[in-house]
Amino acid sequence: MTDPQPSGELTLRTLAMPRDVNVNGDIFGGWVLSQMDIAAGLTAGARAGGRVTTVAVDAMKFIRPVGVGDVLCIYCQVVRVGRSSMAIEIEAWALRDRQGLREKVTEAVFTFVAIDEEGRPRPVDAAAAG
Repeated sequence: MTDPQPSGELTLRTLAMPRDVNVNGDIFGGWVLSQMDIAAGLTAGARAGGRVTTVAVDAMKFIRPVGVGDVLCIYCQVVRVGRSSMAIEIEAWALRDRQGLREKVTEAVFTFVAIDEEGRPRPVDAAAAG
């Protein structure tokens, strides 16, 4: 089943290449996860106004496989801001064969913590626009 529209802001688009396949010929789930982490990190870093680190991946759900030649489009939105942490909802959609059908393939919630130059948690301005 496909959703009609992605939720969040388009944060990253990348092409799934043959080097990223698993033994079944589909794109390796770890590659998809890493692309989602990059996109969520961009969103969290912009919201925090600096360095962030991934501390948790929750509710990861692989819905459909990604194939070679699909464009992976990752949408992110900040859904919670704490003292130093942020929850980012992520949806990954595949644009099949670079131009065809668009299907949701993965979704998750990533938690990031804003960190200072020494790697210690630092406050995030809860009122700042993201």
